[in-house]
Amino acid sequence: MLATGAAVTTALAQVDREKIYQWINELSSPETRENALLELSKKRESVPDLAPMLWHSCGTIAALLQEIVNIYPSINPPTLTAHQSNRVCNALALLQCVASHPETRSAFLAAHIPLFLYPFLHTVSKTRPFEYPPPHQLRSALVKTDEQEVINFLLTTEIIPLCLRIMESGSELSKTVATFILQKILLDDTGLAYICQTYERFSHVAMILGKMVLQLSKEPSARLLKHVVRCYLRLSDNSRAREALRQCLPDQLKDTTFAQVLKDDTTTKRWLAQLVKNLQEGQVTDPRGIPLPPQ
Repeated sequence: MLATGAAVTTALAQVDREKIYQWINELSSPETRENALLELSKKRESVPDLAPMLWHSCGTIAALLQEIVNIYPSINPPTLTAHQSNRVCNALALLQCVASHPETRSAFLAAHIPLFLYPFLHTVSKTRPFEYPPPHQLRSALVKTDEQEVINFLLTTEIIPLCLRIMESGSELSKTVATFILQKILLDDTGLAYICQTYERFSHVAMILGKMVLQLSKEPSARLLKHVVRCYLRLSDNSRAREALRQCLPDQLKDTTFAQVLKDDTTTKRWLAQLVKNLQEGQVTDPRGIPLPPQ
């Protein structure tokens, strides 16, 4: 009886696998692609080797990129419909699958495929079909892992200026995604060193973060504030940045401006307290305890 059950399970698995092969083949045809995108995106968590199958099958990645490129005209001006959004999200989900798989990640980066996703980050539309859910998938596709290889790739592109632009002028969701990407870059030692290497890079980041704190004091968002505080805390790990932050850290992060917003967020409160402590340590003061300006 057990043997029969195992045989049935094996047979069902084989049928399911045949369906995967069929859907991958159907991606190459515009007439069958939409349903194939939908079905494969549902299976991406349950088929461990889906990413290599997608990457090594003829024409599949080109078909996925065609889906991405096809909606570029709908990005600016923003005319993306809910149907278009759902379809491109399925394509993004499959690219995310390839980007996060250890067997295909390096080739995915070497082919510079993430560059095809950057136009989505440029968007500043606040309409729901346009915003949801591509930014979440972009965040995962670009920085889902902490691998050095991913950070090195991002640093060779224009991702930092792009993120800073979005952090300044995007909607709350886009700002959150862009700040998260910047945070992931900063948390890597190479990324932190890159941003703190020149005064121009650091000052641009610090200026945008400062503007965000001012805006958040008027329109609070606990989720966005969490990423902003984490970026500041990580910057304070660099000695030169720490010295500069002593002069330019927004007052709103030193007083009780965000006390109500963070009342239930112990993690961000801890980060904020650590940030203030980092900036106070090693600071030269006069006999009255007043910080002296740097020489």
